[in-house]
Amino acid sequence: MELRVDRSRIDRCRELAQAIVSPVEEFIAAHSTVSVERAVVRLLGVDGIGADEVPVPNLIVDALSPAQRRDGVALAFGKALAETGLEPRALGEAIAAGKHRLDEFSQTPDAAARGALRPYVEKAMTQIRGRRDERTERLQRFAQLPPPLLYVIVASGNIYEDRTAAVAAAEAGAQIIAVIRSTGQSLLDFVPFGPTTEGFGGTYATQANFQIMRAALDEVSERLGRYVMLTNYASGLCMPEIATMAAIERLDMLLNDSMYGILFRDINMKRTFVDQHFSRMLNAYSGIIINTGEDNYLTTADAVEQAPAVLASQFINEEFAHRAGMPDRQIGLGDAYEINPDLEDGFLYQVAQAQLARQIFPNAPLKYMPPTKHMTGDIFKGHLIDALFNLTSVMTQQTIHLCGMLTEAIHTPFLGDRVLSLENARYIMSTARHFGDEISFKPGGIVERRAQDVLEGCEQQLERVASMGLMHAIDAAVFADVTRHPDGGRGFDGVFERSAAYYNPFEESLRGVPA
Repeated sequence: MELRVDRSRIDRCRELAQAIVSPVEEFIAAHSTVSVERAVVRLLGVDGIGADEVPVPNLIVDALSPAQRRDGVALAFGKALAETGLEPRALGEAIAAGKHRLDEFSQTPDAAARGALRPYVEKAMTQIRGRRDERTERLQRFAQLPPPLLYVIVASGNIYEDRTAAVAAAEAGAQIIAVIRSTGQSLLDFVPFGPTTEGFGGTYATQANFQIMRAALDEVSERLGRYVMLTNYASGLCMPEIATMAAIERLDMLLNDSMYGILFRDINMKRTFVDQHFSRMLNAYSGIIINTGEDNYLTTADAVEQAPAVLASQFINEEFAHRAGMPDRQIGLGDAYEINPDLEDGFLYQVAQAQLARQIFPNAPLKYMPPTKHMTGDIFKGHLIDALFNLTSVMTQQTIHLCGMLTEAIHTPFLGDRVLSLENARYIMSTARHFGDEISFKPGGIVERRAQDVLEGCEQQLERVASMGLMHAIDAAVFADVTRHPDGGRGFDGVFERSAAYYNPFEESLRGVPA
């Protein structure tokens, strides 16, 4: 099953994506953010909370003078390590308790700071590499069933209830478990600490919660004889810190989009571009597969009209990911089955879009999201639409498949809803496993013409973005009909220009390392 599309047009789209990302990359190289710096101290081993439950990484970075911040937290913290002889965690606690201030050690040579940091940087890199190797070993012992990998969400707000629901979903056939974050966490400029039991529409992403869920899924993987993957969200104002915690706790996937936070959470675009770059460098090294968020475009605007924008965003996300060192096998580009079911031949349009993405990004683990926007609470119709979504996914060889819920638009799914959803998906994936290998598209038919139109529209959109510049294009509402100003949105005050002396030892270690 192969669409006839113009390869030269695809090549042109990639050229345009490179032209769009290059100037943003120059901005990224000249700037850092408070969340990148907090991720640096977390990687060095700092954790915990201080007065008023403020995380220690926040207390350290917030205490930097403007000049120290422009040099990067590593230099100031490394000087304190050299002078006090404390371990990073103990030094962090001492700073949080007011026993030391980083400006006490400003006269210490930079070389001493770099020397004091080196063993902790090497320790962190070794730890993350070890967690990656552990995943590889477990996947060899507990091979997964073939894709599409069935992905299920849990979101009670209580990590212990989520754990129970996740184990039940795995036992029912789920291959990937995602713990939805509490509503609004993406707007917090800190990461909550410890296990949590009171979220809103989801559960807080904390390192302790990651540990609890990882341990539960490892146990059920051993029992079932197949590896169950764990997913969370590295988006919002703490993207690099969550990527750090995920690398340490061996999460397998992270939602990590280059523009989602800008468009849908009104987070400043400069902050987001810098944060996504460092978080993706970490994701590349830790072997984590990112999931991009193009599916969200289709929940705020018409899916037929936005199809070229979805493809354009996929090209841009791919280019940003490549520049962070990510190989194609870790770039899970997103899409969704969101065309209005009342549209005649809507199924053919869905097939065209899914197959087009499969052919353009042949080595990417594409993530396919279920229908939500047009689900009405009619569970019988919803189950049928989910079946067509499942068929589209298996026939176009999508990789990551979020199971649709027949009770979408009614309530947070019950365990029984998830079981019915998994049964639906398993039936379709089995009975139509090789359907796509047995058919071909009619030359000049509806599917082929639709794919060609989407690709042409994508090229036109990328031409427009390249001529305007990405930041100005977002300001002009080119994506998802949403406008954001380059200096507006949340978190802009956490972006700063690097000095000539800026030092981030992890960025240096991650740059150029084969993923």
